[in-house]
Amino acid sequence: MNANKENPAIVMKSSDIREKFLDFFKQKGHKIVPSAPLVVKDDPTLMFTNAGMNQFKDYFLGTRKPEALRIADTQKCLRVSGKHNDLEEVGLDTYHHTMFEMLGNWSFGDYFKEEAIAWAWELLTEVYKLPKERLYATVFGGDKADQLTADEEARAIWQKFLPADRILDGSKKDNFWEMGDTGPCGPCSEIHIDLRSQEEIDQTPGAGLVNKDHPLVIEIWNLVFIQFNRLSDGSLQPLPQRHVDTGMGFERLAMAIQGKTSNYDTDVFSPLLQKLGELAGVQYGQDKQTDIAMRVVVDHIRAIAFAIADGQLPSNTGAGYVIRRILRRAVRYGFQFLGMKQPFMATLLPVLQEQFEGVFPELAAQADFIGQVITREEESFLRTLEQGLKRLNAITDELQRQGEKIITGKQAFELYDTFGFPFDLTSLIARERGFSVDESGFKKEMAKQKARSKQDAAKETGDWVILDDSTDVQFVGYEKLTAEARILRYRTLKQKGKELVQVVLDVTPFYAESGGQVGDTGYLEVGGEKIRVLDTKKENELIVHFVERLPADPSAPVKAVVDGDKRLKTVNNHSATHLMHAALRKVLGTHVEQRGSLVNDKMLRFDFSHFDKLSEEQIKQVEDLVNARIRANIPLEELRDVPLEEARKMGAMALFGEKYGEKVRVIVFDRDYSIELCGGTHVQATGQIGLFKIVSESSISAGVRRIEAVTGVAAEDFVWQQQQALAQVRASLKFPKDVSKAVATLVADKSKLEKELEKLKQQQVNALQNELAAKAQAHNGVQVIIEKISVPDGGALKNLAFALKKQVDNLFLVLAANINDKPQLAVAIADNLVQSHNLHAGNIVRDLARHIQGGGGGQPFFATAGGKEVEGLDQALAAARQLVQTF
Repeated sequence: MNANKENPAIVMKSSDIREKFLDFFKQKGHKIVPSAPLVVKDDPTLMFTNAGMNQFKDYFLGTRKPEALRIADTQKCLRVSGKHNDLEEVGLDTYHHTMFEMLGNWSFGDYFKEEAIAWAWELLTEVYKLPKERLYATVFGGDKADQLTADEEARAIWQKFLPADRILDGSKKDNFWEMGDTGPCGPCSEIHIDLRSQEEIDQTPGAGLVNKDHPLVIEIWNLVFIQFNRLSDGSLQPLPQRHVDTGMGFERLAMAIQGKTSNYDTDVFSPLLQKLGELAGVQYGQDKQTDIAMRVVVDHIRAIAFAIADGQLPSNTGAGYVIRRILRRAVRYGFQFLGMKQPFMATLLPVLQEQFEGVFPELAAQADFIGQVITREEESFLRTLEQGLKRLNAITDELQRQGEKIITGKQAFELYDTFGFPFDLTSLIARERGFSVDESGFKKEMAKQKARSKQDAAKETGDWVILDDSTDVQFVGYEKLTAEARILRYRTLKQKGKELVQVVLDVTPFYAESGGQVGDTGYLEVGGEKIRVLDTKKENELIVHFVERLPADPSAPVKAVVDGDKRLKTVNNHSATHLMHAALRKVLGTHVEQRGSLVNDKMLRFDFSHFDKLSEEQIKQVEDLVNARIRANIPLEELRDVPLEEARKMGAMALFGEKYGEKVRVIVFDRDYSIELCGGTHVQATGQIGLFKIVSESSISAGVRRIEAVTGVAAEDFVWQQQQALAQVRASLKFPKDVSKAVATLVADKSKLEKELEKLKQQQVNALQNELAAKAQAHNGVQVIIEKISVPDGGALKNLAFALKKQVDNLFLVLAANINDKPQLAVAIADNLVQSHNLHAGNIVRDLARHIQGGGGGQPFFATAGGKEVEGLDQALAAARQLVQTF
């Protein structure tokens, strides 16, 4: 089905589809705004932006005034975690995605159902030329539990455009949208299209397939009419203003307009599939399994690239872990089904950048960095896959020796959790080797992990108790540390068995955690009570104070007092971070970009893009530059409400992945040195910082380095500790003139003595080896040595065992030793005896270790064990002699 009736040969490009959407709503008086970053910073309920409305959540909640009453955009979305978890479905079908674009238009207390429905119909049928006879609309059919009737208003509007048999009632599940368990919500009206052939439509009308998961009878647009607020007790409360929130999946829309039967057949994905096919030497559409792998890769590269561009690097925790999982899933499919044994994903980036040129410029702006991060991650995971294969080999070898044929669920889960092996890969390799995998046991282990995660994350938040419905919160913390205030709203928070109270004030000096700077602490004084403020955070645009309890009279006047000492040390560290950022760019180059930071009262931590370890000389250069600026006592130049474009023209550094408004705050320490966009608190002049000292520099992920540093008194303490350590070393060395030379001589002497000691140990072992070899006793063709010996360490015990195994044929050896008051056992068996007598050193040493209250294991021909009871060594040797009698 091609939507262009006038000329079916002309297919509207996806870039034109996006542009026409934005132009259409611009003509309807909407302000076109940029996409928010994929990674959510100030909303504890979300990890990623998963819908177009996320960045406007404050408007719906009434905590911030909208910049315009009508807005439209195209929003990057990611659905891989929490409620909207599509990750494991992606690639298996032709319509699930991780990252996707959501086209949307919004009304904040302006137009409502009439205009939203009429404009949707106009855009789809007159601009995009979608056939009217293939469109269906659903309306909310009511819900008894919520005491809501059907949305007859929406139905009546739709009847102007569609016959009654194509306006369908929908359930609460499909046609009542909710932000979460609590919050703004309302009925919605979905628009569906039937993309099947006319022959199929004639046989089975589309009405019966709407919302039935048919891949070609699909929802393309959801019009949400927000008019209620869901409270924590489940009840609904009408909102003072009604809003419109619409979302249209860009990829699905392109499929409908371009007359395709799969999102992946559109020009949104076809250039990527073509490039991947060239790399892998395959063609999309020729093989089912190869097609799945190709869909996984081209979908995932989009999510990975945009996440990194928006500031989220792969890691082992939080959002970074999700991105790492996506990347590893793509690499694994490429490795397993496309034969891609070397890093390859970064080669797809130029295609992606070309597709989104002018739409999401952050891809091109960071092209090299994104490619390097992806390639390093691929290299790391390919090594992990190799280790996983070795672990799987060890598991199957062990099962083979034991005569078993089933890999346990616990072993399969270990492969999944530690090495990234999904169940199907373990199962495939197992089948190839004649083994099976306990799938139910694997699922139980997965369920345990999910239960642990849910328990850790579980929290219960009460409804806001609103004392004053004003949302105009004034932050005065740049100028002062105390303020007279009153409580606007409060609520309880229960998490991990603890109960706190969250409070919002009309005026506050407390800085809310943001931009890497921790939230302020202090106290609220209310009617003679002093109530500790344990933390301050942003929830969307609200400044939320976490306090230990609610005051007896919440309506009483409040004196808010910030912990001044903590704030002072924090601002020192924050301003020093700016000075260091500028210094790094001067020393290392302008490729250095901030990738994360932590600023508190104890230290500063700064993550930045750079691929090489800093030399001692480079670290000194950075310190010297920063300390020179501190001694210069540069005054702070703070510029507020600067238009974003004007700030950029000044040369202000902006962080990728941050969402900036039209007006920004600029922090300047010498216009020729440091200019940054920043909302944090800072020193009035750099001299206040006192001293800056780097304490560590390391790598935290591919292409990202981390510096930790201290300032002021903490820096002085660090230097004093280093001086004390040096003084102790000098004293120990009898106060040499040249400490470095004396230490080098000491290290050289130590190394020389260690080598001589090793020689003596080896001579002892050689003598012991010959002595033990002479003690070998023949038993049914087996040469048996079972002895208690004295050796200096575990390495000597192992070397002795291997030397005897090489010297004595048909050897069965058990050695026991007391090494530093710790019992150790070693078992070595000739390779031919392992086969002929069905022996396994690992199993034997485990049995013997029971006598020394220990455990151990190893390979069939050699194994060791340690324990707690030295007295049990003789019993272990006696057990070994009894075992020999069975040969």
